[in-house]
Amino acid sequence: MDEIRGVPTWQEELASLVDAGLRYDGAPIDLTAATESTAKRSSGYLDGSGSEARETLKDQVTGFMKSWGEMLLHLAKGCKDIVEQTVVTEDSYVVRKLAKPAAKVSKKLSFMNEYLPEDRDPVHAWPVIFFVFLLALAALSFSPEQDRPVAVIKKLRVHPTNAARVQLPDGRYLAYQELGVSAERARYSLVTPHSFISSRLAGIPGVKKSLLVEYGVRLVSYDLPGSGESDPHRGRNLSSSASDLINLAAAIGIDEKFWLLGYSTGSMHTWAAMKYFPDKIAGAAMVAPVINPYEPSMAKEEMVKTWEHWLTKRKFMYFLARRFPALLPFFYRRSFLSGKLDHLDQWMSLSLGEKDKLLLKDPTFQEFYQRNVEESVRQGITKPFVEESVLQVSRWGFTLSEFRTQKKCTTNGVLSWLMSMYSEAECELVGFRKPIHIWQGMEDRVAPPSMSDYIGRMIPEATVHKIPNEGHFSFFYFCDECHRQIFFALFGEPKGQLEKVKETKETLVETEAAHKDTSAATTTTKE
Repeated sequence: MDEIRGVPTWQEELASLVDAGLRYDGAPIDLTAATESTAKRSSGYLDGSGSEARETLKDQVTGFMKSWGEMLLHLAKGCKDIVEQTVVTEDSYVVRKLAKPAAKVSKKLSFMNEYLPEDRDPVHAWPVIFFVFLLALAALSFSPEQDRPVAVIKKLRVHPTNAARVQLPDGRYLAYQELGVSAERARYSLVTPHSFISSRLAGIPGVKKSLLVEYGVRLVSYDLPGSGESDPHRGRNLSSSASDLINLAAAIGIDEKFWLLGYSTGSMHTWAAMKYFPDKIAGAAMVAPVINPYEPSMAKEEMVKTWEHWLTKRKFMYFLARRFPALLPFFYRRSFLSGKLDHLDQWMSLSLGEKDKLLLKDPTFQEFYQRNVEESVRQGITKPFVEESVLQVSRWGFTLSEFRTQKKCTTNGVLSWLMSMYSEAECELVGFRKPIHIWQGMEDRVAPPSMSDYIGRMIPEATVHKIPNEGHFSFFYFCDECHRQIFFALFGEPKGQLEKVKETKETLVETEAAHKDTSAATTTTKE
């Protein structure tokens, strides 16, 4: 085929790519020589003379990074100029909206500027510190310690329902458990609400039946609304909680006055029953009671000693419960409602003493703890736990000073007040005039001793038992001697269970009727 004129052939194009002094003349090309020449050039050597230094991979990477660094620097400067000219000007929308809030936040955080050197501008220094902090967290997230084997987390199981239940006046069902002697032979009835992430199975953990029989105690524990097998409550508060406790006692045949036992956060339900139904209560016992940490009547020293023992995460959870309770389900679903069992101190962010740490490692405690948690979260809903947390940090509707025994005088109007100046006014003693016993471990970091100090200051009549070297769990869980101390303080020397069966109301009515008939017959005979 004839070549198209004016268009170079492929031989001419190939010749134009090589050195000017090289032309293709149709002779065969020596590929060996060309390969050697290319290899010499790639290895850094020049035409026969020299020995220029070889460029390594490190040099290439260094040059590449320098180039990228210069490009990023120019890009950052350009972005900064754009932001300064458009966003942070006085007339911009962003500055007009955020200037005042930013000034308030800056004023509140100004105390942190004292930690900066004098020649550092806070506006420039703190963003740098924050960025370095993020980098440090990123570096820690890739720590090789994460490759170490971790303990296998157990999964929570759902057990078949088997609790005894009673129906309350509002239609809800409340699950409960009875231990000890029967209702007919009980000398004392002891009712106990459970603490956070617990259930009716707790009661007094590890209490021996022989001890209950020895003292003639009928121990009743129950599931709070929404926990275990108890139905949830639509609008729960401490008043309704006290009503549930009293209605349960009436439903299971506790007609006489009974004793209360509150442990940890369960003590607030004990206080509520003492407040709203004092005539039904014979006395109260509390072990490591937890009160509202925001209680305004706490002295500054008591509040400081209370908060200083808690971990930052626990303080944060208290803050959320008080200010943003809607965020609590997010954390609960990732901890005890996740379907997996973790260590108690990890879930609750607890700082424990040595004796508590040893107890948590005990196989008996671990078995009980798993079963108790499984029962507590069996319904899988966050509402009852959020309610319990919010109740803990909210105003209870009463103060502990109301339980103090004090004199109250009745004065109706100015005339009665003037008459009381010349004669004694009608006065009466008010308050909870029943025994109150409190056991406080001096090594407790969950409910610090400062809380019991506050209770003792508010209620001077309360008997506070300070137990050295005991923590939050060690005095109450699986401690036979501790349980005996509690019973002895409440009931005195053991008297055993009642030998005679208690008479029911129907039996009493029949006995009274028979007695009246006998009296009438005797009167007729005499006449």
